[in-house]
Amino acid sequence: MHASQGRSAGLGLALASAFAFGGSGVAAKPLIEAGLDPLHVVWLRVAGAALVMLPVAWRHRDLLRRRPALLAGFGLLAVAGVQAFYFASLSRIPVGVALLIEYLAPALVLGWVRFVQRRPVTRAAALGVVLAVGGLACVVQVWSGLTFDLLGLLLALGAACCQVGYFVLSDQGGDESDPVDPLGVIAYGLLFGTLVLTVVARPWGMEWSVLGGAADMDGTAAPAWLLLGWIVLIATVLAYVTGVVSVRRLSPQVAGVVACLEAVIATVLAWVLLGEHLAAPQIIGGVVVLVGAFIAQSSTPKAASAQPVAGAGAATLAAGPPDDRETAGSVDRAEA
Repeated sequence: MHASQGRSAGLGLALASAFAFGGSGVAAKPLIEAGLDPLHVVWLRVAGAALVMLPVAWRHRDLLRRRPALLAGFGLLAVAGVQAFYFASLSRIPVGVALLIEYLAPALVLGWVRFVQRRPVTRAAALGVVLAVGGLACVVQVWSGLTFDLLGLLLALGAACCQVGYFVLSDQGGDESDPVDPLGVIAYGLLFGTLVLTVVARPWGMEWSVLGGAADMDGTAAPAWLLLGWIVLIATVLAYVTGVVSVRRLSPQVAGVVACLEAVIATVLAWVLLGEHLAAPQIIGGVVVLVGAFIAQSSTPKAASAQPVAGAGAATLAAGPPDDRETAGSVDRAEA
């Protein structure tokens, strides 16, 4: 495939992933309001997706022998870590602050690429990160509940670091000498993530009866099982698959900036489907995020031909991570 075509396809997949991840909040919030604990919704999401991907895991069972560290790392960081740290931070700091810190991940990815991998990054990518983070601050209206809690900030930073792990680990496995199917990585990542989240969420205490009833979506009754199906199939399985493939066609830093669109999409969908109206600063911030993402995706890594992405043929595997994030009062991918 021609390089420009591959990049265009990667961008399209990244946007699809952002839309899928961003749509998790509008489905999760009605379930939470109907009586489910947020962590239980996260567990249902990851466990359901792991069940759907179980045949894929069986098909790629050789990965357990070939790349156990990659699979365990992806499950711990990209699936369970982002969500666990994010929800823990919400108990101590406002949602907007936690979300903004988590989305510092694109800037941290740039730092990883530049100072750890010692690969140059373009000014356009750096500018895109700055614009995206600044616009995101407006989208989540970080000033509306700004408080300082050291532990809460550290937990949110932990979520951001786990999201960096999502992009970095996604970059592994593209080496032509030892290729790893991204679907296998996702399948086992979800399985490992389910095991970790089972300990954290303790689903045996869940209000299972909620899933047999209906949940309210801005005055419209929606079957709880249908909302859960959307979260599992679209906001998790489809989101991870399109995200993984997109990052392998782009780069960690570009995919990280495009992932910032998830918060914008989540806020817009909450406006349309849940009646959570947008303020002028949020609309302006969304535009700034779009501009930042456009600038970053149009950049080309320096010396790309001489310094290919470590461990990847074309780029990397993109959340948050996956994660369930809550924005404008609704839960979105912690997220892991």
